[in-house]
This record gives sequence, C-alpha cells and structure tokens, in this order.
Amino acid sequence: MPMALIDQITHAPIPYETDLGLGTASVCGHTSGPVCDLLVGTAGCSPYLRSLMHKEENWLTGIWNQDPAKCFQDILDNIDHNNLSSGLREAKRRVALYTAICDLGGVWDLEEVTKALTTFADFATHAALKHLVQTEIARGKMPVEAGGNADECAGIFVLAMGKMGAFELNYSSDIDLICFFDDSRYSLEDLDEVRPHLIRIVQRMGKLLSDVTADGYVFRTDLRLRPNPSVTPVCISSAAAMRYYETEGRTWERAAFIKARSCAGDIPAGTRFLENLRPFVWRRHLDFAAIEDAHDMRLRIRSHKGLAGDINLAGHNLKLGRGGIREIEFFAQTRQMIAGGRDDNLRDRRTVTSLHDLAQSGWIEPDVADKLSAAYRAHRLCEHRIQMIGDLQTHSLPNSDAEMDRFARFCGYGDTGKLKVEIKLRLQSVHNIIEAFFAPDLSATSESTDYESAFRQWETLPAFRSTRAVDIFQRLKPQITDGINSAENPDEALVLFETFLRGLPSGVQVFSLFDANPKILDLVLDIVITAPSLASYLSRNAGVLDAVLSGEFFEPLPDKAALVLELQKLLIQSDDYEDQLNITRRWMKERHFRVGVLQLRNIADAFEASLAYSELAQACLIGLLPKVEAEFARKHGEIEGSGLAILAMGKLGSNEMTATSDLDLIVIYDPAGQEASNGKRPLATVQYYARLTQALLTALSSPTAEGKLYEVDMRLRPSGRSGPVATSVSGFENYHRNKAWVWEHLALSRASVVAGAPHVVDQIQKIRANVICSKHERAKIFSDVTEMRARLAQSKSKNTTLWEVKEVPGGLLDIELLAQACALICNIMENNPKGQLSLAVDHGLLTAEDAKHLIDTHNLLSQVQHTGRLLVTGAFDIEALGKASLSHILTATGFTDRVTLEAALRSKTSDAQEIIMKYLSNV
Repeated sequence: MPMALIDQITHAPIPYETDLGLGTASVCGHTSGPVCDLLVGTAGCSPYLRSLMHKEENWLTGIWNQDPAKCFQDILDNIDHNNLSSGLREAKRRVALYTAICDLGGVWDLEEVTKALTTFADFATHAALKHLVQTEIARGKMPVEAGGNADECAGIFVLAMGKMGAFELNYSSDIDLICFFDDSRYSLEDLDEVRPHLIRIVQRMGKLLSDVTADGYVFRTDLRLRPNPSVTPVCISSAAAMRYYETEGRTWERAAFIKARSCAGDIPAGTRFLENLRPFVWRRHLDFAAIEDAHDMRLRIRSHKGLAGDINLAGHNLKLGRGGIREIEFFAQTRQMIAGGRDDNLRDRRTVTSLHDLAQSGWIEPDVADKLSAAYRAHRLCEHRIQMIGDLQTHSLPNSDAEMDRFARFCGYGDTGKLKVEIKLRLQSVHNIIEAFFAPDLSATSESTDYESAFRQWETLPAFRSTRAVDIFQRLKPQITDGINSAENPDEALVLFETFLRGLPSGVQVFSLFDANPKILDLVLDIVITAPSLASYLSRNAGVLDAVLSGEFFEPLPDKAALVLELQKLLIQSDDYEDQLNITRRWMKERHFRVGVLQLRNIADAFEASLAYSELAQACLIGLLPKVEAEFARKHGEIEGSGLAILAMGKLGSNEMTATSDLDLIVIYDPAGQEASNGKRPLATVQYYARLTQALLTALSSPTAEGKLYEVDMRLRPSGRSGPVATSVSGFENYHRNKAWVWEHLALSRASVVAGAPHVVDQIQKIRANVICSKHERAKIFSDVTEMRARLAQSKSKNTTLWEVKEVPGGLLDIELLAQACALICNIMENNPKGQLSLAVDHGLLTAEDAKHLIDTHNLLSQVQHTGRLLVTGAFDIEALGKASLSHILTATGFTDRVTLEAALRSKTSDAQEIIMKYLSNV
C-alpha cells in the first residue's frame, strides 16, 4: 500500500523567522508534529513558498493523507481545460508547492523532484498546444481533411531541449522548446494554406505559457534554439530543419540535441525526426575537435556573463560560474559527442547517468565520475533552495551575510560557515577537474624546441590550414620534441614525422585527439619512427586511431567467428547499401591497424598477425557478400535455387596474408538449371553472375567516402584474364579435370572456400578434393615444377638481394612450390605450406630432417617478410631501413644484430635450395 505523504516526511529546514504569519491555531491543519515543523521551517526561509501556502491553504490541508504520486496526478487531472490559462497557472502553483514539500521533507530525491517539475512542463506544453489547435479547427482555419487534426496537433511537434529534455528542470527554469511541423502530412497546395496558422498556434502557445497574469505564469518559454531564429518563424517544417542541420549545423547545436526529447504535440513525429537527426548529433568517428568547440563556448559564456574571475562565494553563479553546473554538463556532453557516435551506451540525456556511463566505458576515471556526480547533485539542491526563496530565475548565491544565513537554514545548516566551506571546496574541485580536461597546463608550450625551424616549415602543410590546428599543435610541440629526441636517430625521426604530417589532409581532429590523449601521440610517434609503412597507412586513414581508445585494443586478437559476428551486428544497423560499404571499410581499417600495432608492439608475433589479417579479410567477405547479393537482387531479382561462393587463393587461402596483401579470388556459381533471374530487369544466368561478380569487385576495391576495402586479383580463375569473371561449378570442374595446367593444380592445393552459399561451398570443396586426390605422377609434377622455377628465375631481377626473401633461391617461393608439389603427389588436403611439408614426411616423400629445415627456413623468411611489409612500403631495402625498423626486425626474428641475421638467412636459404634441388632432380 502506498504511504500517505504525512508518513513519508523525514526532515525539515531549520526555522529562520518566528513570526510566520500563518495563524496561531494551526499551520495548514497541523498544530504540531513533522508536518508543522516542515511548514514552519519552509515558510520561515522562503517568502515565496509562504505566499503559496496562504493561497493554497485549503487545498494543502486536504492532501496530507494522499499518496504523493496520486496527489501529483490529481493536480494534472483536475485542471480546468475550459479556462486553460488560469487552470495551468493554478496547477503550476500547486505543483511547485507540493514538489517543494516533498523535496524539503525528504520524500523525493533530486531526480524525482526534477522529473515532477518536467512532467508538468510536458503536460502544460501539450495541453496548450492541443487547445490552440482545437481552437483553430473550430474557427475553420485548419482543414482537418488535409491533416490538421487536433489529436496529433496538426503535425506540430515540440522538442524539449536542455534541462527539460533531460527531465532536469529546476523550480524557476524557463523551458527551451523547438517547434517543427511534419510537412509530409500535407499536400503542397494545403501546406501554403496551413503554414501561417501553424506558426500562429506556436506563437500563441508561447504566450499562453509565459504571459504573466493575475494568476502568475506557467513557464517562461524560449523558442530561440531553432535554426537561424533571427530570420525564421517560430515553427518551420521538419524537412527544412533537417536540411539546415545537415548542411549548417554547429557544434553547440549538436551538444544541445544530446538532451533533446519529443515532449508534446505529434510526439511520434518528433521521435522520428530525432532518429533521422542521429548522424548529425552522433558522428561515426571520434570527434575530439568538439573539445575545442566546447572550451570556446565555456569561455564565451564566462566572458559574456562576466563570470571569468576567481571563485568568490558572495554572488557566485552556481550554474555558469567556475566549478558550476554548466561546467559539469559541458564535460559530460563533450565526452558524449566524442564517443557517442560509436557507442550508443553513451547517449543518455541525464547528466549524472551519462557521467557514470562514461566511467563504465573507460572514458573517464570512476572517481572523477563520482566527484562530479556528487557535486552536480549538491549544486542542483543549492540551486533549488535559492530559487525557492523568491521564485526568481537566479543561480547566484546570496550577496549579504543575512541572506546567506537564511539560505544556510533553508539548506538545513545551523552553521553558515560550514555550508560556505563545503560549497567552496566543491566548486574548486569541479573547476580543477574541468580545467584539466578543457585547458591543460600550457606553460611548456612557450619553451623553444630543438626543431622550431622545422616546426615552422610544417605550418605550410595541409594539416595546418586552420588557425585552430596551429594553436593545438603549439601545445603538442614539447611532447613531439621529447618523442623525436628519444629515437635512436632523431634527425631520421624528424623526417619520418614530417612525412606522416604530409599525408594528413587536415589536422584539427588528429591534433585534438593527441591533445586529449597524450598516450595516443606517443603511440603514433613510435609507429612513425619504427614503421613508416604503417605510418603512411595511418596518415591516409587517421580515423582508425579511434579504435586505440577502446578498452580491447591491446587485448588478444579475436578469432574469425567473433569478427564475423561483430561485423554483422554493425551491418544490420543500416539498410543503405553505400552506408554498408562504408561501415565495412571503417571496421576493417580499424582492425587492420590494430593488428599492425600489436605486431609492432610484439604483443602478436608475425604468424599471429598473418592469421589475423587473413581472418579479417575472410570476415569482410562473409559479411559483405550477402549485402552485395541483396542490392543486386533488388535490381535484377534472384535465380531460384542457385548461388555462388568465393574461393580464396594464395596467402588468403592458406591464412598467410601480410599487412599489404591483396585478395586472390575465384568466384564460382551454381546456376541450378535456371536460365534467368526473376526480377523486374531479369538477366540470363551467365550474365547475372558475371555482373554480380563485378558488383562484388566494385564493393571490395572501388573507393567510397571511406576509401577502398581491398585490392582484388582474379587472374587465377580458369583461363585467367581471357576467362569469364565468374565460373559455373560444372565449368570449374571440367576445366580442372581436362584443361588446367599443373601450376593451376599447385595453386589449388593452397586454396580454401571462404564465403558463399553452403551448397555451392560443398561442391567446390569436393572438386578441390577430387583434383588434389587424383593420381599425380611424381616425375611429372617435379619436372613441371623444375620448369616453372627456371622460367621464374629468368623473369627475376639479376639484382635480387638476400632480403628479398620470396624471390631469393631457396626462398619462400621455392619452398612453397615444393610443398604444393608434395600436396599433389601425396594427395594432401592441408593447404598451408608448412603443414604440407610435415605431412609429406608421413607419406615418405620427404625426410623428417629435410622437412624440418625447410619449415624452419620458411618460418624465418616469413617473419622477415611479414615484418618488412609492416614497416616499409614498396621494395625492401635494408640499406635504407631506419635504425628503429631494423631493431624491430631483429627483435621479431630473435637476432641481436644485422650481421648475424644475414648470415642465418644466407645459410638457411642455401641449404633449402640444396634440399629442393635434391628432390626435384631425383625423378
């Protein structure tokens, strides 16, 4: 059973005056007890609430035995809608008084208090709007048949902004509203007719709520947060509003919409509008430039309001002053803008909740969230007491000692000094936290650096186009200088960092990220100095740095199943094909970068990174193929019972991709006996799958707003470039049975099916098994391999160095050719070269000693190749390699110096060449 209000009152303010003017017999029906104490204390401290008690004494006397929730609802239910202006004002008095009693008496906490005040604001706004729409309809000014019905407020919807949107209104809040109308419900002819009436309705709604009459006012109403308020009417179409935000919307408007909520009128239309506005508010990339924007807003507010001085309690503004409410809100909203586009758990409208969400996601420290939350609650309680005293829209602490004493008693303090100390400490603590975030210590930026001349020259680069980028970079100079000086070769490091900067199309976002997260800058300096190839990738795809801030970035790499699930969850969030292509590209690039960093930091070795690159590519194919098929079917229909699958060749097929590998693919389809597709623009089966394959290639390799996904090579398909881009299952089988060259069977031994329709996958796997498990003459295979090696040797450059580990005699290519030959001769289904060599021992084709040496050599050469592809772009030139890059190669391969590593490479490849020739010549 809900308890009566009288049973829930737990405390009361300390009385400030003795002559309360409430009568001597009783106080609102009470001569003693907790209710009397509460009313006496309240009336003593607040002249405003004392006047409300006088006006509402009869009503107040009758409500003590009601449940608070029921009593509040009764206030709303008993409003006189026939005289709405007076009815709402009477209800506002009662809501304010009743909420204050529940607040001061300890019945409701802060959230319940602000929710009650906001709920009434929602109710009043909707009631006023609906009443005025009904009035216009009754006057014949709104054509109901054209969409102007009263239940949906003629399509007008009201967005609650700021504190109202977050259910955080205070006692004297004005309400910030944005009013739009859903123009999709009107024809073009009707729209011109109804627009003036919709504008007039909103104007009258504002007056009905905010005009001061003999009964007071309901809410001061501010409609100026709409687009371009100086030149636009108070109610514009939702389509016009959307165009504005998509093309001209500013950072402060993004921040404002974090708290936006559809609160009145056609609420579903407002909810749809906010859903469509999500890309404007929540950016896909982490938006660290928002920090600078928010900081600028803070400074402008301080300057405009004259609040830039030190903290002095007398008259200090608890909302806008240093360490105040707005500082905490800015802190939370800025972090939400930075990360909320990627994490929808960080989009809560409420300030305290958002702080704890940020802590839980690792964006702020838990103790920071706790301190700011506690300060926010305490500030809001003080703000409420200030406003209760005189029903003034003020947030400033009292100026005089007498008024500060009254305020302290109202807050329940008998000792004014104690309250002042607590407030001062709280304000200073908040200020210190916020200032460290928005404006870190800049004292070091004035120091000259060893590279000042180079830094000045950099300011001509595209990354420094804006003054803002230059200003942020000034703050980064000391850390960059330290990073360059810590390199083995600082001059080399300086040049490499300049190369990274040259690749950046703009600098504000990246520099802002470095400024807010110094550890990210340290990581980038490490990458730039050690791995120029990865740094080049980073400068072209700076958005991947967002991923570094996730808690999982330096954790062990996920397997393919986890990757597939992760991508599929992202792709189902959008029905737009172009968006799906961009989602896949962003996701792949972030994870590709993560693999490179983990390899660079020796968290993942070369073989773990190789597997990760391969499984990442396979996950992209698995996730994207159904989206390509669906988009193609939308235009050309489907072919019932048919399907296609993707056969991966080369390093992708054997899970040995490097950081720069492209995708070697063959697309194979089963026509299922069908002649054509069933869509509006049907295609013959052969043409259908040829064009679907082209669509897949475009999805993978054509640049979009997020760049390319992968380069694709399809030359290993039957008949190479002269063959069709897509091959039927029967054609593929016939080709490998009757026409394929030995080298094509060798290549097939390394293949695997990575995506596609299950029944087609099964057919391809059976064909591969049949080819590999057919009888292959040892002499024929080894003879063909010998010829292939000879042709490849003729095509090689005569200047091949020891470090070109694929092409060198006895290198990766030679070892893999022998392994693939063993797979055919021994009918080995394993597709990894090292696995093939091991199983060849079981079949008696290789000796265990020879296989071990070849595998060990392959391991060493693979480590050099994988690490080299990560570190440098293009041909591997050991002489041009930086000291940091060489050091990383030595660490990855387990050698202490270049001379020893070169000796091992020379010895192992020479022995491998000898072993290979022994088998190939013994036929």
